[in-house]
Order: sequence, then C-alpha cells, then structure tokens
Amino acid sequence: MERRTLLKNAAAASLGAFSRAALGQNTEPVRTAMIGTGNRGGWVLKEIMRQPGVKVTALCDIKPDRLDAAASTAARDNPKTYTDYRKLLERKDIDAVFVDTPCDLHVEMATAALQAGKHVYCEKPAGITPESIATLLKVGRASDRVFQIGQQMRSFSFLREAIQKIHEGVAGDVVMVKAQRHASWDLDHTSSSSDWFFNAKRSGDVIVEMAVHNLDLCNWAINSRPQRASGVGGTLVWKNDPPGRTNMDGYALDYEYANGVKLAFTQVFFHPSGLPGGGQFTNVYGTKGAVSLDTCKFYPLGKGAEPVVLSQPQKESDAPHVAAFFEAIRTGSKPPADLTIGATAALTAIMGRQAIYTGKMVTWGELGVTV
Repeated sequence: MERRTLLKNAAAASLGAFSRAALGQNTEPVRTAMIGTGNRGGWVLKEIMRQPGVKVTALCDIKPDRLDAAASTAARDNPKTYTDYRKLLERKDIDAVFVDTPCDLHVEMATAALQAGKHVYCEKPAGITPESIATLLKVGRASDRVFQIGQQMRSFSFLREAIQKIHEGVAGDVVMVKAQRHASWDLDHTSSSSDWFFNAKRSGDVIVEMAVHNLDLCNWAINSRPQRASGVGGTLVWKNDPPGRTNMDGYALDYEYANGVKLAFTQVFFHPSGLPGGGQFTNVYGTKGAVSLDTCKFYPLGKGAEPVVLSQPQKESDAPHVAAFFEAIRTGSKPPADLTIGATAALTAIMGRQAIYTGKMVTWGELGVTV
C-alpha cells in the first residue's frame, strides 16, 4: 500500500509539474513585430495590442510619422523602432512578424521572415506575380512556421456558417456565382498610400490589391479554383488621374472553375451614390435556389418560396483573424487563411488581370505555379 501510494503521489507530482510547464509555455507572451505601420498596419496594430498574451517588441517603417504613431499605439510594450526591416529580423527575441507593406514587398519580406524562423502574418495579396508566389510557396512549404494571409473574411463566423451550409448542399449543386465590388469614388488621390496604390507594378492593380478579398470569397463558396478567365477593363473614367496612374478603375471578368461553376465579377470606382445596384455583393446560385452571402439567406426556387436564414450577418473586425493567427502559433491549429488559400486567391486575381491586359482567355496552367 505504501509503495502504491508513493507511486501515485509521484505520478501526480510529475503530472502537476508537466501541467505547470505546459501552462507556463502557453502563457508566455508571443513576442511580435510589425513591418509597415501605415493605414492598414496601424489598424491591425491596434487589434494586436488587444490580444492577450502578446507583446509588441519591434516596429518598422520608412516614414517617420507612421513609425511615431505606431510607437505611440504600442507604448505599453515600449517597442524598438527600425527603418530597415532586415535589422528587425536579426533579433532573436521576436517570435512573429506582421507584414503590412505595399504589395510588391510582401513576398520579399515574408520569405525573409520565414527564413529567419519567424511566424508570419502577411497582408493580402500573397504576391503580385506568379513568379513571386512560386517563391513564397517554396519557402513557406520548407518552413515549420505558421503562415497566415490577411484575408480576414475567412474568420468571419457568419460567413463560415453560411458557406458550410452551401457546401452541405442547401442550394443544391452550385452552378454560378455573381459578385461585384462597386464604389462611388476613387481612392483618395492625396492619401499616404497614393504613392504606390495607383502604380500597377507596385500594387498589382486594383483586382489584385483589392478584389482578391472578393475573389477569395468566391473561391471559398465554389470550393474550387478557376480553370480559365476572360475579361475587359481599363482606366475608363479617372484617366491619368492622379498623374501617372497605371491601374484600372473598372473591369468585368468571367471565370470558369475546375468543377464547372461560372463566375461573373465586376469592379468599378464610378458607381454614383444612390444608383441602384451599387456596393459589394456575392450571390451563389445552385440547382435548388441561391444564397446571398450578404444577407446569409437561402432563397429557394419557385413562386412564393420564403427565404431561409442560414446565419446572422454582423459587423466583424480583424480581431478574430488576428486571434486565429496567435492561436495557431500557440496550439499548432491550422490558420483559417493559410499559404495555399493565399496563393490561390492571388493567382485567381492575377489570372483575371492577365486576361484583361492581353484581351485573351488565360488558363490556370499558363500561370506556371503549382499550388
């Protein structure tokens, strides 16, 4: 009896020590840095500061006013500031890095962070060329670090619930999607991001910089990737405004997916306020009816059929997506928008851009990237 009691007590003590060690490991702050503290980065930084068990260790930006503002936001943690992201990545006391820079720098900085052994949260798009995305995929797949793309709609609970029901067949077999992103005005021509946003070589053009969110939502609902794309568009209203502009202000695209689903997508910056049909929407059509991912209701086919509520739309912030990133670091769970999702979304947008630029049908295989 004494021996059994001794063994039992020893086992309990060992388990207690293990539990305390595990708890201590899980409650250690995730030491976090941010590269790029502009409009988007500044917003995300506020969400990072609200996360429990996170310490902002370092910040980096080449614009002093943005860096100062970010340092004030993160004053609680007294982060060190840098103007060279490579110096930041040399630090061994950084576990995770957020990349919130102009689009043409995403792959360069994200891959450098992964190779430095950091977990990476990279703003969308994952890249703006097929070649850069191929590089990111190679480095990301060779790393054991968490990589999450900033496509935060993947963490919206009401969308997750509605899309799950689409995949379960609430609308029957999905056959077509109609989606759009219509705005009544162009991006502010004097904003602090205008130095790169209107340059298609830096932003990837509006379809890659902006509509990658919408196209990823379509990919998610369709549960596939495009096989071919065709489209038309250009700078239709805001010609050379601002001066030197090279990105589009309007376009229309048609995609055919590998599973046969058709997608029609448009984006414009000149939809007058008050004109019916504006804003953003995504309608998913199936053999039994259609689902609006804006109302999150299923509208059955047939006269007099009443819509069915699938989930309750609500205003959601970046908080769930940021929280999911840190959860993946702590527990090893799969992030809601991983490397494959990010690469597929960016390539979907790039395929559409190339179809518009060339005036030809572009196939997925022509991109030359294996996702």
